Parts: sequence; structure tokens; C-alpha cells
Amino acid sequence: MKITAAVSRNPKSHAPSLEELELEAPRAGEMRIRLVATGICHTDLHEHPGRHAPHPIVLGHEGAGVVEELGEGVSGFAIGDHVILSGNSCGECPSCLANRPTYCDLAMPLCFGGQRLDGSTSLDGGKVHSHFFGQSSFATQCLVPQRTAVKMDRDLPLEKLGPLGCGVVTGAGAVIEALQVGFGDTIAIFGVGGVGLSAVMAAKLVGAKRIVAIDLNNERLELARELGATDCIAADEEGVVEKIRAVTGRGVRFTFNTTTAPEVHTWALEALAMNGTAGFVAAPRGDWAPKMFAMLAGGRQLRGILGGDANPGLFLPQLAEYWRQGRFPFDRLLTFYPFAEIDRAFADAESGKAIKPVLLIGDTE
Repeated sequence: MKITAAVSRNPKSHAPSLEELELEAPRAGEMRIRLVATGICHTDLHEHPGRHAPHPIVLGHEGAGVVEELGEGVSGFAIGDHVILSGNSCGECPSCLANRPTYCDLAMPLCFGGQRLDGSTSLDGGKVHSHFFGQSSFATQCLVPQRTAVKMDRDLPLEKLGPLGCGVVTGAGAVIEALQVGFGDTIAIFGVGGVGLSAVMAAKLVGAKRIVAIDLNNERLELARELGATDCIAADEEGVVEKIRAVTGRGVRFTFNTTTAPEVHTWALEALAMNGTAGFVAAPRGDWAPKMFAMLAGGRQLRGILGGDANPGLFLPQLAEYWRQGRFPFDRLLTFYPFAEIDRAFADAESGKAIKPVLLIGDTE
């Protein structure tokens, strides 16, 4: 069938360009999804010029849509179901069997390979790469493996739900699942974009006593305060670490770093209390090995986190329920754009003008 998709072909272009492509029918274990909305994540920005995934490719990995067609062997879904799309995983390795699919043994080929494991793609007879994170949701329709989709209640606003599948679950899952921040705990969150603000909301949700937000953008710091941060510190102030430690008098139990700046990774360790844990979702730039002494001297731990350590099938419906209860207002992070204005959405994501851009692709019904 003919679809419209945003294709990344030219690494020098600012954004993907809309093209008409041919989408094949779903194969065994796959579903065809009619996209309603898709969030734009910084991973999409980084992959557009070509970092890991092959080109040309249709990116997009925060899709939300409606099931239109079922391939052979699909179970648990029906035509008309509303779904969120998340990352792909094999379902068979030790990590998947332990409900940690973000650490799937095949995560890289399944999410960044731009094709099925057998080397085939679903677009234009194999001329365009597909299955980015198991979805390639910058399109009016896409094919997804069953494990990529999470069924949601039909009364929820599907156009708002896409970012739950990556950016929001990464921040919220890091706090709730990976770090297991609890009532009365203290945490400092470095970088309050979509992931960091999701972490702020999650920390408030679980009852953290002190939630320190650190960022260069004063408007985002103000939003962080509105969403639950108890303390806000500008990252360009003098003595950031000392100010964080002064909040409790001994440092915080947890830090969560969403940046790649080496100095911020250093701060995230130095701001910890004894036996504290520093979580991070992006590797620091450059040679950071000498900074590891802070871990040894204070019994501190460094914890890499992918996808919030969460199982999307279990965690995403819970986040949606928290939103329904008014306890997790992630929709305050969203800015909506028509699909035809993907170039403007990319620009606003790159500049930081929009915290979480969401492309509106089609109608719910």
C-alpha cells in the first residue's frame, strides 16, 4: 500500500523529507499500525545524519496509533486497538525473560539495524530501511513486531501518548524502576528536558523529599519547579556541586544525568552522599576515566540506564493511569506539529524551543 513517510536520505539536510513509499503487508508476527502521532526524540535527531542506522531510512520511535492489520500468528491484539509503540526486543534472551527488554541481547540490530533480522525491509521493496526501533513511525502507516506494541485504553488521548514509549519512560523508569527512588529520598537531576522533567515528575510521584533540578535554561527550571522540583540551580552558577550538597548537608542519595557533558558527569558523582548512586542515560564525551576515583573513595555507584529499566508492556499503562489521576502531567511537556511541518519540529527540538515535539499524523478514528 502507498504511505507517506519522512525519509532520511541526505546527511547534510536539516530534517527528513516527506515522500510517498510502498509499504508491504505485515509478515508473521507483525501488525500494520495507522499512526496518529509520533514524538521526536534526540535519538532521531542524531540518527538523521547517520550515526548508527543505515540510510536511507524512515526514523521515528515514539509512535502511537491504531491496529489496522494483523499478520499471521499475532495474538492479544485486534483490529482497532489503540497502541503505543516502544523499542523492539527478542523476547527470548535472559534480559527479556527477566522483564528487562531494553537490555535485550539483540537490541542494537533490532532497534538500529534498519531492517528485520533476516535482512529484509518493509519499504519500497527494500530500497528504504525500516523497522527503526521496531517501528519507523515517521509515517502514516508502519509495520511493527508484536512485542513493540503496548495496548492502551481507548478513552485515553492517543495523540498525547507516543512520547511515553521512549523519552518519558526513560526518565520516569530511571527513577522508579532503575534507581528505585523512594519516599523521603533525595535526588539531583541534571538536564531538565523531556527525560529530566519526566524524572522530576516521577520523583515527586514516589514521594522524594528533595528534588534538585539543574539546567542552563531558566524557563525549564521554572517548569521543573512547577512539576515537583524542590530546589533549582542554574548550571552556569559557581559551585554547583556545593549548592547541591548544601540542600541536605551531606549530598543526595541519587543523581540522574541526562547530559553528555564530562563536567556534569563529574558533578553527578561529587554531589552524592556516601554510598549514593549516579544514574545516567548518555555517555560522557571524551576521556573520563580519572574521575572514577570519586566512586572508589565514597563507595559510590555509577549506573547506566537504558529505557528506564522498564518493561513497556507493564510500565506504560501504569504511567498512563498516573496521568489519568492527575499525578503525572507529562502532557505539559508536549508541543504539537502537523506532520507536514516535520522540519520545523526538528528545528525546535534541536534548539530546545520545544521540550518534546509531537507530530500529528492522522485521526484517532
